[in-house]
Amino acid sequence: MKKLTVKLENNETIAYTTHGSKNHPALLLVHGNMSSGVHYEPIIDDLKQAYYLIIPDLRGFGDSTYITPIECLEDFADDLKRLLDVLDVSKVSLVGWSTGGGIGLKFAAKYPKSIEKLVLLESASYKGYPIYKKDASYQPILTELYQSKEDMALDPVQVLPAEHAMQNKDINFMKQVWLAAIYNVHVPEEEALERFLSETLKQRNLIDVDWALVTFNMSHESNGVVEGDGSIDDVVCPVLSIYGEKDYVILRSMFDETVQALKNVETEVYSDGSHSPITDFPKRLAKRLLMFLKS
Repeated sequence: MKKLTVKLENNETIAYTTHGSKNHPALLLVHGNMSSGVHYEPIIDDLKQAYYLIIPDLRGFGDSTYITPIECLEDFADDLKRLLDVLDVSKVSLVGWSTGGGIGLKFAAKYPKSIEKLVLLESASYKGYPIYKKDASYQPILTELYQSKEDMALDPVQVLPAEHAMQNKDINFMKQVWLAAIYNVHVPEEEALERFLSETLKQRNLIDVDWALVTFNMSHESNGVVEGDGSIDDVVCPVLSIYGEKDYVILRSMFDETVQALKNVETEVYSDGSHSPITDFPKRLAKRLLMFLKS
């Protein structure tokens, strides 16, 4: 996919692709952590028949710049609004995968007039994504969450190895991570896999994004690190939340708690789905997305 670029008012340059006719309703596809817009490739052809697709690389991912470090997921949501303003798109439906789901929730809460419908695809919880301290055997201590970015950055299991792999462009290490935790149901063909992994290694903000996930909290209570801001109440658009029972990244409890907190939501649970339904069964997924978006 050939990427276009546009400079936002905050001086960040966002790389993105578009697909389909501008006469169709706009659909914004937002990727997650350790990925880029390229990871949506398997479902583009089916969606672009009915929607004008806008697929950005978030700030610090893919081919977008990272001039100003993000402090929270809301920063990404604000970038998306700036992007839509530059492209003169007033209203979109939004699909958010993984971390992109959290960004989508914040976008829907902050910019309700700009969103038609929201799809949460294996989304982070509206209470964030916890990263626990590890014991001497590298097992999580479920009663101890990291309380600072500096401590979390040294996590020997979830953070530091991935950060080193990105710095060293270690595609073999990253491949093992994706095969074990994300592509654990269906492995893309080798050419596509190499392309997706190469995009993953372009990320320059892993620690910032990990901490933004830890401190993301739209609930009315503490998540163990920060108090919630209650903004989940401001998500009023129709929501479809999709979950795969073989997801090793997002727990079923995270999916359930987010669904319970939403006002206008329907769900789809796949017994054979991993954290990446985009590659598990792209045509089935696209069909379900279109059914929701057109209803």
